[in-house]
Amino acid sequence: MIPGVSQRRRFSDLNEQEILALAISSEEDDARIYRSYAEQLRTDFPDSARIFEGMAKEEDAHRNRLIEKHRQRFGETIPLIRREHVSGYYARRPVWLVQNLGIERIREEAEMMERDAHQFYIKAAQRTSDASTRKLLGELAAAEAGHTAAADTLTGKHLDEDSKEQEARTAHRQFVLTWVQPGLAGLMDGSVSTLAPIFATAFATQDTWTTFLVGLAASVGAGISMGFTEAASDDGEISGRGSPIKRGIASGVMTALGGLGHALPYLIPHFWTATIIAMVVVFVELWAIAWIQKKYMDTPFFRAAFQVVLGGALVLGAGILIGSG
Repeated sequence: MIPGVSQRRRFSDLNEQEILALAISSEEDDARIYRSYAEQLRTDFPDSARIFEGMAKEEDAHRNRLIEKHRQRFGETIPLIRREHVSGYYARRPVWLVQNLGIERIREEAEMMERDAHQFYIKAAQRTSDASTRKLLGELAAAEAGHTAAADTLTGKHLDEDSKEQEARTAHRQFVLTWVQPGLAGLMDGSVSTLAPIFATAFATQDTWTTFLVGLAASVGAGISMGFTEAASDDGEISGRGSPIKRGIASGVMTALGGLGHALPYLIPHFWTATIIAMVVVFVELWAIAWIQKKYMDTPFFRAAFQVVLGGALVLGAGILIGSG
């Protein structure tokens, strides 16, 4: 909940040489990912494999053009800067490491990659004062948009989907990035992190009103902290995660609700009645988190349930133990 000191640079703070270096490393990474997709598809979908091989070669050509532009303007030494060094920069999910990915999943990932790269080049061109560099970045933005069309050809060859379904996928992805991910992070933080102080207070004092006040303070404080942290962590321009205000609201509200869920039962004046109801609420919260992870994050339900319930149980037990002592 307490924001740490990030060692990553903001995209807005990069100079033109660093923007070119970032583009070079990104093109190299994407070419490798496309070649891994081609290898996975080669046996069952040879035509699609050739599409990805062609896309990888185009990424190589983009990288070479960027290297040549860097050499002309800044010399031979290219700064070492990668996606993970830049706050808010889009990240490539490690799904491409998974063997036997389906054609539909690979196509969706390819579409996301090209949309992210297209958006990056548009923003990078806006940050560039040199006319020739701006022209190059604009051309690469157009090329990445063309790659999206190439990825869409997989639909025509192997899938029976229309443009409405593509729009629905895009809208669903944006909904997950803007609302579900920060909301889920907030719900997990609020539900789990407030367990210890609430139940420690409950068993230490056996005073339901005092316990409620501690739970209220912990929940509201955590909600404010998480909301501001999420809003300040990423402006959403490059990562495509949407408005930082919306993400901050989702994270802050769900954090507060996660803590209030098991604080509100302590408005009941009878200690054990309130405590039993609070524990039932905790159980429901943890299973709800596991269900959301399964539905929106493709996390296997039982693995998510084990992780969340085990973590929640440990924190709950710590709170009870500390309060009882």
